[in-house]
Amino acid sequence: MSNISMRRATTGVIGLAVAGTLSLTGCKSGNEEITPAQPSSPAAQQSQPAQQPSAGASSSAGGGYDGGGSAPAPSGGVAKAGQTFKIGEAAQFPFKSGSTAGDITLTVTAIEQGQSSDLDALKLGDKVKGMVPYFVRYTVKNVGSTDLSFSSVGHIKGTLSDGSEAQDVSVIGNYEKCPHESLPKGFTNGKTQNGCAIALAPSSQTKVAGAMYWGDPFGLAQGKAIYWK
Repeated sequence: MSNISMRRATTGVIGLAVAGTLSLTGCKSGNEEITPAQPSSPAAQQSQPAQQPSAGASSSAGGGYDGGGSAPAPSGGVAKAGQTFKIGEAAQFPFKSGSTAGDITLTVTAIEQGQSSDLDALKLGDKVKGMVPYFVRYTVKNVGSTDLSFSSVGHIKGTLSDGSEAQDVSVIGNYEKCPHESLPKGFTNGKTQNGCAIALAPSSQTKVAGAMYWGDPFGLAQGKAIYWK
């Protein structure tokens, strides 16, 4: 996996990291290295859906996929590594952030295609030249008894049409196109929050067609993540 990170001083500092690509700081050293994102395993690509598709799932006008923005409760119990869900379906699993552990449902609600110019505010220049951003929108719901205030639900990546991982951009600070924040204070049972992750397609001929979550208790090893398509 590659990584881009960047920090710049504005009213709020913005730092970026494009997973699977390279490292940047506000003052570039010229020693950045590029490593291609790793393709996902055949086992992950062939995983069969364990739930019925959401009735609201449809193609979005922006060239991505829209699940209607809802976060329905899962119908098949706790999600298993390698399991595939439809856009708009909820996956429930035990969640851990640092010393905090609880239970959440995670629903990828839409994958929206953006414009290359949407990346201009991130000041990445030639590092993302020719790439097309996609915004992976999701909803997190606390379904356990633990207060998950200020926890961070990261580890969400886009996947390309061939099943390989898309490069992802982690934004530290304010990015209006794709806000991503820690869970708020008082995030107790039944509370929900929307989030967003940025995935990059290498050209306009390639699309980000799905998403994956590879955080605890899953992983990036063969078939260990969970997927939305």
